[in-house]
Formats: sequence, C-alpha cells, structure tokens
Amino acid sequence: MFWGRSLRRLLRNIALALFIVLVAGPIVAVILFRFVPPPVTPLMVIRAVEGKGLDHRWRPIDEVAPALPRALIAAEDARFCEHHGFDFNALQKAYANNEAGKKIRGGSTISQQTAKNVFLWPGRSYVRKGLEAWFTVLIEIGWGKKRIMEVYLNSIEFGPGIYGAEAASRRYFGVGADKLTQAQASRLAAILPSPLKWRVIKPGKYVAKRTQKIGKASGAVRRDGLADCVG
Repeated sequence: MFWGRSLRRLLRNIALALFIVLVAGPIVAVILFRFVPPPVTPLMVIRAVEGKGLDHRWRPIDEVAPALPRALIAAEDARFCEHHGFDFNALQKAYANNEAGKKIRGGSTISQQTAKNVFLWPGRSYVRKGLEAWFTVLIEIGWGKKRIMEVYLNSIEFGPGIYGAEAASRRYFGVGADKLTQAQASRLAAILPSPLKWRVIKPGKYVAKRTQKIGKASGAVRRDGLADCVG
C-alpha cells in the first residue's frame, strides 16, 4: 500500500514537471516575449563564456531598414510570409541535396531559426529538434510574422560576440540599422549561416558572390511582395 501511494505520487510529480517544462513553461515564455524583448539567448551566454564578448542592442523592426528583412528572406526563407513555420518543400530539397553528396544545406525556416535562437541551446538531437518544432508552432500562433522577424533581426549572430541588426550595422558599417543600404544588408545576410567562419569586411570570393546573388534576389522579394508580412 505504502509503495503504491509513493509510486503514484512520484508519477504525478513527474507528470506535473513535464507539463511545466514542455507545455506551460514554453507558452508563458512565448507570451512574455511577444511584448518584452528577449534580453539574451542561450547562444549569447555560451559565446560570452567562451570569451567572444557580447554586443547586443535591441532595435524595433520599424527602425530597421527594410533592406535587411528583404535580404534575410531572400537568403534564408523565400516563403517566410507564406508558410506556417515549416517549409516542407525546402526540407525535401535539402534532404535530396545532402543525399546526393553536395554541399550540406539546411531547410530551416526563419521561424524555426528564431525558435532555436531564443529558447534553445545549440546542438543536434531529437529532443532539441522536437522542442524547436513546438516553439515554432507557438511563436507562429502567438507572435505572427512581423514579431518573429523582429526577434530574429535582434537575435541573429553576425560574428564573434555580435548579435542583432543594430550591433552588426554599428560594428561593420558605422551606421544604425535604419541606415543600412541594400548592398550592406546583402553583405550581412551573406555570412549566414556561418557568421564565425565568413567575414562581412573583406569577404572571400564565396561571400562576395553570395552577396551579389542575395542583392538580386532581394529585388525580386521586393517586387513580388514576399516581405509584405513584415512591412
């Protein structure tokens, strides 16, 4: 009898803990960050501990040059305004590309990257991917596209210890994020997803070529209204 009660109590406590960690906690966090800028992310803390510093300056999306969201959509997620968090066509293309032994590419959307950047730790595991999918659903429902892009703009790693559009604009070009030109925005987008490997200033041939490609694609994003959901 005693062991039976103890086991039931233990199972209830475990179920309650899982509910808080996997359901209630994420929902509360998403609601909070719908209105409050996330102060830091797990990656920022990790990089700071590694000695890379921390330069992070929040800037509302309405005070960021439209050229940057367009460049990021062109570079990372052309269907950002259309999908509901997941681009299954992009995932299939990424899988086929990787299976063919070509350069590894990901299929994560901007929504997924935002969920990962803000709420989760770096790494690859089924648990983390499951949580990433859950947070992606929550922010798509609770935030909407404009807020997702706003948080993304302010949490992206743009170099060692450099996070967000404002810090990157100041560090690399000496201007605020509201003054970015299309060429500068394309340069910032071009170093993703490897901001610790690729350079904004004095870029190599690959980044220079990628910058030109993103610049042209940004024109199509603007012409076809592919960034209208964040305008």
